[in-house]
Amino acid sequence: MPEQTMAETPVEAGSRYGDLVWLAYFALPGKGKRAYRLAVARRIVDGAARWGGDPERRRLRVLRRAMRPSRRMYRGLGPWLRALPVRLPDPAVTAALSRLDAGVRVACVLLRVAGMPRYRVRDDLVRLGVRDPWAVIEAAEVALLPPVERPDPVPDALARSARRPVLPIAVGGVLTAALVGVLVATEGGTLPGGGRPAAAGPPRLVTAPPDAWRHAPRDLDGWPARGDLAGDRAFTGRALAAWAARGTTTRVAQLLYAGRVGGEPVAVLRGGDRIARYSGTSGALDVVTGGADPAAPVALGGGRYLLAPWDTGATTPEGREVAVRDGVTDPVTAGTRCGRGPLLDLEGADGRRTVGDLGGARPVVLAHRPPTHRAGAPEPRPARLKPAGRRLWERLGCLLPRPARPVTEAAAWEFWTGRLPKGGPKAGWVCTRMTFANGGTTAQATLLAGREHLDTGWCDDRRPVSGTWWRDPADRPRYLAAAARGLEPRAEGPLRGPRVKRRLLDAAPSGSGGTDAPVTLTARED
Repeated sequence: MPEQTMAETPVEAGSRYGDLVWLAYFALPGKGKRAYRLAVARRIVDGAARWGGDPERRRLRVLRRAMRPSRRMYRGLGPWLRALPVRLPDPAVTAALSRLDAGVRVACVLLRVAGMPRYRVRDDLVRLGVRDPWAVIEAAEVALLPPVERPDPVPDALARSARRPVLPIAVGGVLTAALVGVLVATEGGTLPGGGRPAAAGPPRLVTAPPDAWRHAPRDLDGWPARGDLAGDRAFTGRALAAWAARGTTTRVAQLLYAGRVGGEPVAVLRGGDRIARYSGTSGALDVVTGGADPAAPVALGGGRYLLAPWDTGATTPEGREVAVRDGVTDPVTAGTRCGRGPLLDLEGADGRRTVGDLGGARPVVLAHRPPTHRAGAPEPRPARLKPAGRRLWERLGCLLPRPARPVTEAAAWEFWTGRLPKGGPKAGWVCTRMTFANGGTTAQATLLAGREHLDTGWCDDRRPVSGTWWRDPADRPRYLAAAARGLEPRAEGPLRGPRVKRRLLDAAPSGSGGTDAPVTLTARED
């Protein structure tokens, strides 16, 4: 099954609107047009959200309705057909799922889309009334599904798009007036997310006043246009024309920066979650998906970054002060062999935080939980990385794959450290979670053993436990598993003499299956 697991699976399947929509989308029976399938999924999630409840109850409510939807769900879908993602999943996936029984189909969705461990899938199936859940899970694990990329995210904002507004009209008018009052349009437009839609035609360029972020919610709409060329209409007009020539569907573009970067005139425009960088020297235009994180710096090129207007200082993780002029840093790069990892310690209204370059369009906030952090304890707020966290991220930055879509935060929990058995090296087991800009998360476990590392699959970043086959210094196979403080690993499979010491499980293979047979890993509270 691992080779068929869908990429970038969300860890907390019931916590975000977009995640729930995709769970319902894949759990629905039949084939049909993908747009209508997604509209029905949105309708189901909207209906489940009205009843409130915790994330687990919402997920179960959505899955129960998606397993066997009523006919009325397919009528009057107009409101839910608006603002669908541009790219929808391969229809071959839903065609393959449609051939499965309802219980097996839902088990596939929970295992492969939600990335949930078997024991949690079993619990959900029981609550959904599925008989013989373990047999259903086994059938789901051997079901053949074509590979599929993670679908385009469904923004949480769409949760409100098909329903009537909750705020009274008078209150909504006051809020809209307050927002529009801090926006300035350079050519008669409004900022992205502003009060009125742009008319058809070429995109229009807009800016926010220098102090807009002080009086409105802290988002990208409030970033002022900075740089010594921000007032040069000819230059910014050429940048806008270059973006329009690319066939962009953006009708209103926000100017974030126009100035000289290393002697080269550069303009940075934004439309929704897309960011365009225009070179005045070559006329080249690079457009990337940058997400809507209001606090993440924007890369200008040459190792320089445009900071959020409320950031007041920047240093390297080693403590060297970085000069900032008009919101732009002096050149800085991550001090690792691959150029990825911790980049800057930033100080602003929300305290200090460390951002790193993980290969995406914008640096992301890096967080670290030490081995002393206990499972179930509140997650600390992101803060400046301490030396141990910085060293871990310097290593992880060069090991982790480049994110396929914008990330706003990355948290590494070093949930176990110690020495591996049979004369093995000192090691650490890490569960790394990526939080994506438009919803969803993914988490990956990695065993760092001396200079080597082993990717050990998905991990639950709230209750991490992970296991893998490993060869000791005498080249003998051993099965190792570890869990976070407060938990104890348990393994079932072709293992001989398993024992747990200091939250590390160590076992030799039995003669029945060797290292090719599957091992079922769970964790219990110690």
